Amino acid sequence: MPEDIKKRPAISERKLASSSGLPMETVITQESLNGWDPERELGFPGEFPFTRGVYPTMYRGRLWTTRQYAGFGSAVESNHRYRYLLSQGQNGLSVAFDLPTQIGMDSDHLLAQGEVGKVGVAIDSLEDMQTLFDAIPLERVSTSMTINSTAAILLALYVAVAKQQGANLKRLAGTVQNDILKEYIARGTYIYPLRPAMRIVTDIFAWCRSEIPNWNPISISGYHIREAGSTDVQEVAFTLGNGIAYVVAAIEAGLTVDEFAPQLSFFFNSHNEFLMQIAKFRAARRVWARTMRQRFGALDQRSLMLRFHAQTAGSSLTAQQPENNIVRVALQSLAAVLGGCQSLHANALDEALALPTEEAALLALRTQQIIAQESGVANTIDTVAGSFAVEKLTNEIEAAAQDYISKIDAMGGMLRAIETGYVQQEIQKSAYEYQRAIDSGEQVVVGVNRFQAEEERPIPTMRVDPEIERSQVTRLNNLRAHRDAAKAQSALAEVERRARGTENLMPAILLAVESYGTVGEISDALRRAFGEYRESIVI
Repeated sequence: MPEDIKKRPAISERKLASSSGLPMETVITQESLNGWDPERELGFPGEFPFTRGVYPTMYRGRLWTTRQYAGFGSAVESNHRYRYLLSQGQNGLSVAFDLPTQIGMDSDHLLAQGEVGKVGVAIDSLEDMQTLFDAIPLERVSTSMTINSTAAILLALYVAVAKQQGANLKRLAGTVQNDILKEYIARGTYIYPLRPAMRIVTDIFAWCRSEIPNWNPISISGYHIREAGSTDVQEVAFTLGNGIAYVVAAIEAGLTVDEFAPQLSFFFNSHNEFLMQIAKFRAARRVWARTMRQRFGALDQRSLMLRFHAQTAGSSLTAQQPENNIVRVALQSLAAVLGGCQSLHANALDEALALPTEEAALLALRTQQIIAQESGVANTIDTVAGSFAVEKLTNEIEAAAQDYISKIDAMGGMLRAIETGYVQQEIQKSAYEYQRAIDSGEQVVVGVNRFQAEEERPIPTMRVDPEIERSQVTRLNNLRAHRDAAKAQSALAEVERRARGTENLMPAILLAVESYGTVGEISDALRRAFGEYRESIVI
C-alpha cells in the first residue's frame, strides 16, 4: 500500500459489510488480492475459466435476449400481451403459469378455486396451449417456461403446438425451468417425492437430446433461493450444488456428461448490492467451469460454460413509493449485463402490488433497451475486469461458495442436504438476519424504513377478472365432453404404466397431451405411480 495512504489519519466511518457477511473495505488495492493471478483467474472471454464471459465476442456479437416474464388470466389475454411485447422489440418469450398449472391441478379442481389465472396463465390442455401461442411462430422465437413439477407436461404441450404449426423440432429454441430441487428448498410447488421427481428431470434431459437438441432442458435456478432470503454466496453455492446433483443423476441414468451438459442453463437473481451482483455472476461461472472439468471430466468446452438468465429482484420491490422501483430495476439490470447474462427480465414498477400493467411492462422493456442501445456498456467485454473491488469480491464469493459445496458433499450430496433440512435452515437464518437488519434500521430500504412519504400516491394496477375462472372451467368441461375419451384414457394409462417401470416418460406424455389429456389428469397418473411428497418440518 502506498505510504501516503498508510499515513493518512483515521476518520470515523460506518462499519459496513455486505448482506452475505463479506467485509467491505474502505480502500481496496492490488495487495488486497493476495497474489491474484489474472491469467489463471480471468483468462479471456470465451475461454476457461469463463470469468469474463462464456462467448469470445459477448454483446459485440449479439446482445442478450430481452425476456419480459408474462402470463395472466386466460390464454387469450396472455397471447395478446406476448404479441404486444414482441411488436415492441422483445425478442424472447417468458411464460408465467398460474398456481394450479404449476402443481398439476386442472382449473376445476376444488383446491384451484380462487387461483385460476391469478399469478400466471391457466393451462389445462393442448387447446389452451394452441391459443397461448396463436400466430406466434415457435420455430422463430425463443421461449422460456417457468415450470417445474409439471415441466414434462408443459414441454410436451409446447412441442405438440410446434408440430401442429409444422415447425422443425430440431430448430426449437428455449428453456424449460425443470429445476425441481429448488422447489423443495425455496418455493414449495412440488408434487412427487424427491427421487421420482429427479427421474422426470433426467427423462427430459434424454428426450430433449434426441428430439429437440437446441432446447435447454433445465434452468437451474438460484433466483428463487435468493428470493427466499438467502445471501448471494448461498445463492451461488446452493444453485451450483443443485447443478452438481442433476449432473450426477443424469450420469447415473446412463447419459455421458458431454451429451447433456452443453444444454444446461442457469437462472440467477440480480439484487441490490451492485458490485456484489457483478462479482457473483463472474464467480459462479468460474466455480462451474472448474467443477465440470475437474469433478466430471467434461471435455466439450460447452459443458464448462455457465450460461444464465437473470431477473431483477422481486423481493427488493416495495409497495411504498413504487416509482422508486424503476431505479432499483435499472441498477439491477445493469449489474446483470455487466455480469455477462445471456438473457434478462426486468421487473415492472408495480409488481409489489399486482401483476404488471401493459404500460409498466413496456417501461421495464424500455429499461433494458436503453441499457443495450444508449449506455455503451455492451461495447466492451467485461468492462469491470481488473477492478480491485470486483476481483476481490469475485474471489471471496468463489471461496465461500466452494466451502458450502464441500460441506454439502460431506453430508452425502445435495439430495441428502435437502432431506435433512440443512439447506432450508441456512436460508431461513439468513432471511431472519436480513429482516432483523431492516427492522432495526441497519439495512436501509428507501421509502420503507427511511425517507418515507407522508402520503402515498396510488398508481394504476391490474386486476384479473373473476369471470376468467368460470370461463376456463366451462372451456375445460367442453373439452372433456368432445374429445375421444377412450383415446385419452388409453394414453393416460400408458403414462402410469411407464411411471411404474423404467421407460422414458416423455413419449407417453406427448401422446397424452396430443390425445387432449389434461395437465391435472396426466399429473394424477404420475401421482398414482409415484405418490406425493410430504414436507418434513424444519426447526
